[in-house]
Amino acid sequence: MEMPQPSEKHRKLEKLVGVWIGDETIAPNPWDQGGPARGCVDNQSAANGFIVVQNYEQRRNGQTSFTGHGVFQYEAKADRYLMYWWDSMGMPPNVFTGTFEEDDTLTLTCDEQAMKSRATFIVSDFENYNFKMEVSQDGANWMTFMEGTYERWAPVGDGDDPWRQR
Repeated sequence: MEMPQPSEKHRKLEKLVGVWIGDETIAPNPWDQGGPARGCVDNQSAANGFIVVQNYEQRRNGQTSFTGHGVFQYEAKADRYLMYWWDSMGMPPNVFTGTFEEDDTLTLTCDEQAMKSRATFIVSDFENYNFKMEVSQDGANWMTFMEGTYERWAPVGDGDDPWRQR
């Protein structure tokens, strides 16, 4: 018996795979005064290409200020993408659902909490991507919570530490 193989829709998540580092802007919010940050996103393919596992670290002033862990998958039966998200805020996991638009924009929303969230990943090539996290109380009026622009990290002279780049 042959093992199942990832479909074309599963393989769209491959665009996210890699180590990415970039500049971020955090909007002022109840937990943070806002401002610039640096983010490092490590996305790895897992389960024979059926999922992507993400580890995220945000730094400000050389110190880790926020971390998160996500798992992306394509759910064929419902024809949708999912992201399960845990982070250093200590809340229960969030489940985001959504679609790929025009093959390069993954938009996922989470309606589980009082404050709705929308995560948008724009990966038009394999070297750069943009990310935006928005929040809304009513699901119609969205405010930007955080934005980032990331480049694929490649070791340059200093070994395996993406934080040393730039």
